[in-house]
Amino acid sequence: MAIAASRSAPIGLVIGCIIFGLGSLIVAHVDIGGWAMSFWRLAISGVVFAVLAKIMGQRLPRSRRAIFYGLLSGAFLGFDLALWHESIYAVGPGISTLLNSLQIFFLAAIGFLYFNERQSMLQLISLFLAMAGVAMIGSPEFAHNSAATWGFISGIVSGAMLAASMTFIRKTHDTEPTPIFMLMQLISIGGVLAMIVPMFLFDMGNILPNSWSEIVWVLIYGTVMQCLAWGLIAYSIPKLSLALTGLLLLSEPIAALVIDYTWLDKPINTLQWSGALLTMFAIYLGSLKPKPRALRRYRFFSRFYKRKYK
Repeated sequence: MAIAASRSAPIGLVIGCIIFGLGSLIVAHVDIGGWAMSFWRLAISGVVFAVLAKIMGQRLPRSRRAIFYGLLSGAFLGFDLALWHESIYAVGPGISTLLNSLQIFFLAAIGFLYFNERQSMLQLISLFLAMAGVAMIGSPEFAHNSAATWGFISGIVSGAMLAASMTFIRKTHDTEPTPIFMLMQLISIGGVLAMIVPMFLFDMGNILPNSWSEIVWVLIYGTVMQCLAWGLIAYSIPKLSLALTGLLLLSEPIAALVIDYTWLDKPINTLQWSGALLTMFAIYLGSLKPKPRALRRYRFFSRFYKRKYK
C-alpha cells in the first residue's frame, strides 16, 4: 500500500497543478471582478469544508491564537487570489501564474527574517536567475500591453500574499495542531471576510454571475479548483522528496502558459519562452532545501570508508 501511494503521489501532484492551471481559464472567461471571484471561490469552498469537517467530526482548535492565525492565513489567501485574478485579466493566465509562483522566494525571505533559516548560495543564485527571467518575459509585454505594469505588480504581490498565507498556516500548526478540513474552513472564512470590503469597492456592478452557465463555472471553480486541487496537492507533497516536489509543482505555470498560448491565443515570443524557462528553473533551484553542513561533511568523507564485504 505504501509503495502504491508513493507511486500515485507524483501523478496526483501533477493532476492537481494542471487543474489549478485550468482554473485560470474560468477566471479569464467569467465576467466577474477579480475580488468578487476570490470571494465566491472561498465562500463555496468554505461550505464544502464545513460539511467535510462535520462528517469527519473535526472541531475548532481550543487556542484562540490558533483560530486567529487560521483566519489571518485565509485573509492573505483571499488577497493572493484576488491579485492573481487581476493579473490574469492584465497579462493572461500563463504569465500571471508564473509570477505567482515566485512565492518561493518570499517564503525564503520570511524564513530568513522570522524563523532564522539560513539561505544557501544556490538559493541566492536562483533569485538573480528569476529576476533575469522575469525581465525577459516583461520586456516584450510592456512594449504592446498598456496593462502590463499592473499585471506584473499584482502577479508578484500575489506571490507575496500566498507566502504570507503559508506562513500563518505554519504558525497555526505551531500553536495547536489543527485538523485539515477545519483548518481549510477557517482559511475560507478569513478570506471571505477579507474580501467583502474590497469587493464592493472595486467590483461594484460586477459581483454576481450574469447567467446560469457562469453560476455553474463559479461553482466548479470553488469546488474543483479550491477543494479537489488543494486536496491532491496536500495529499501528494508529504509523500515526495523536496526536489521532486519543486520540479513537479512547475507543471502549474507550464500548463497555464500552454493554455494561454494555445487556447487564448496569447502572443508569446521566443524571448518570453526563454525567460519563462529560466524563471521556472530558478523557482526549482529556489525550492531545493540545502542539507545541513554536518550531513554534507559526513556524506563526503563516508566515500573514503566504503568497504566491500564478501
